Amino acid sequence: MAASTAAGKQRIPKVAKVKNKAPAEVQITAEQLLREAKERELELLPPPPQQKITDEEELNDYKLRKRKTFEDNIRKNRTVISNWIKYAQWEESLKEIQRARSIYERALDVDYRNITLWLKYAEMEMKNRQVNHARNIWDRAITTLPRVNQFWYKYTYMEEMLGNMAGARQVFERWMEWQPEEQAWHSYINFELRYKEVDRARTIYERFVLVHPDVKNWIKYARFEEKHGYFAHARKVYERAVEFFGDEHMDEHLYVAFAKFEENQKEFERVRVIYKYALDRISKQEAQELFKNYTIFEKKFGDRRGIEDIIVSKRRFQYEEEVKANPHNYDAWFDYLRLVESDAEAETVREVYERAIANVPPVQEKRHWKRYIYLWINYALYEELEAKDPERTRQVYQASLELIPHKKGTSIGKCPKNKLFKGYIELELQLREFDRCRKLYEKFLEFGPENCTSWIKFAELETILGDIERARAIYELAISQPRLDMPEVLWKSYIDFEIEQEETERTRNLYRRLLQRTQHVKVWISFAQFELSSGKEGSLAKCRQIYEEANKTMRNCEEKEERLMLLESWRSFEDEFGTVSDKERVDQLMPEKVKKRRKVQADDGSDAGWEEYYDYIFPEDAANQPNLKLLAMAKLWKKQQQEKEPGEEDPDADAAEQESGPSCSC
Repeated sequence: MAASTAAGKQRIPKVAKVKNKAPAEVQITAEQLLREAKERELELLPPPPQQKITDEEELNDYKLRKRKTFEDNIRKNRTVISNWIKYAQWEESLKEIQRARSIYERALDVDYRNITLWLKYAEMEMKNRQVNHARNIWDRAITTLPRVNQFWYKYTYMEEMLGNMAGARQVFERWMEWQPEEQAWHSYINFELRYKEVDRARTIYERFVLVHPDVKNWIKYARFEEKHGYFAHARKVYERAVEFFGDEHMDEHLYVAFAKFEENQKEFERVRVIYKYALDRISKQEAQELFKNYTIFEKKFGDRRGIEDIIVSKRRFQYEEEVKANPHNYDAWFDYLRLVESDAEAETVREVYERAIANVPPVQEKRHWKRYIYLWINYALYEELEAKDPERTRQVYQASLELIPHKKGTSIGKCPKNKLFKGYIELELQLREFDRCRKLYEKFLEFGPENCTSWIKFAELETILGDIERARAIYELAISQPRLDMPEVLWKSYIDFEIEQEETERTRNLYRRLLQRTQHVKVWISFAQFELSSGKEGSLAKCRQIYEEANKTMRNCEEKEERLMLLESWRSFEDEFGTVSDKERVDQLMPEKVKKRRKVQADDGSDAGWEEYYDYIFPEDAANQPNLKLLAMAKLWKKQQQEKEPGEEDPDADAAEQESGPSCSC
């Protein structure tokens, strides 16, 4: 046991002790290390010495060493194809084609999916004019990797460069069996067209549009026929395309191309038929380009009527889309009906009206029927005024009366409402039926005599009509009502009315009557401002008199803030129009703001402590409270005692303070 412990101690290496742990004077940063490493990389190294080979033995030795190097690299990592390619290209540079071929074959055994390897292999054979070997490689490549288009392009290009058209065509045919992408078909077609093989190109197009049935490919097919002068064939292609896509997969680009083709052939009627056929079947969102080209066509070759027709057709198409999306969108129906009424026959208009009124609101609620009922009204008006058919007008009205749920409806006679009265009065005002407005206001006020807004609107109507006495009588009747929702608004409107009529005495009497009902400070201030703004002789004295009267009246008012508001307004008046003595007089009436404490009780009646609040003590109030002077003396005595004995408190002074109320003055 002791021996093993001793051996263990011997195996533990000793840690070197660092005596000087201070930082070095010159510090080397990581950035400096990286910079030095980069600078050393950029140093120019001398080129290796050139080796001159003088005899065959040295050459063989050189080849042996290079091949050994390449083989070692390949042996280290067989999957690095670049090593194989470099090895083969080195053998090719020595004209060792057979060895290079052997290296490529070995590389293909390792990774036959490497495209670069096949390309380099075939390029080597073509560069050395080994055509059959190159064909063999291309055949193997397209058989092994048929989806690599680059092999097919290279193979067909090689055969075409060799003048082997049949061979190139055969390669293209093998390619087309795989149904490649569109560009491959175009390459085949262009190959045939380079050698004027139009019929062969047409056959390829026939197969192409079936393999890739896109609209653009059908259009290319038709333009191919048109370019080579086969106009009948081109028209047949367009017709086949329209039939091929049908109504479910219609595309505006096909019809635009078809129409432009017919336009080039001067077949203008056929162009119109194509555009109208497409516009009737393609949705608006997908037919913007179609509308644009149709409009341009009509501007170029049509008359004014044709241009108007296309604009109307476009708008009609838009409305059709809207009402299809939401049949209960009555605003869209109104716009649609206005359009057809302006430019359509009576039967067409009736058809649209019948379609519109067929969309009955889903539930019997007023908010759903408000817009719908106007469809029937407009329908009846159209039959009466435009179509001049009284019998059909009666039928429309009768049908609407049978359809409308009257038992669910409301009216002024059945269920009067403020909103209903206001809407009815607004309608009569627009029609300038003022007598009916008066009757409606009378009914309205019988229904709600407490509504001050209605009284004011009624009086304003009479004022606008110039009947001042009638307006005054309405105001008098309004303020005599026992209950009003906003009496202050009504009185203000009445006073403003008399001020506008420059009836100063009537206005003064109104203020006096209002003050008999309320002593609100704003009424007194407004009264004083009225006297000041009257502009007559003695207006300042009357204004000052109003302030004095208001101050005397409000001495017994519990709301001291309102009295303070009055005095502040009075002081502002004296600051602008009064003398120094007048200002001093008002200043003497201003109260003193003091802070007080009072007991607070909780909801259950228990004592909740004390709270502070501000109070205003007016001069006449101070004269009526002699204990204030006693309180001030007690405070002074307490202050003196505190200065003498800071640590002691006087309980008698605190009791006197709590009983009297105020504790300090501001």
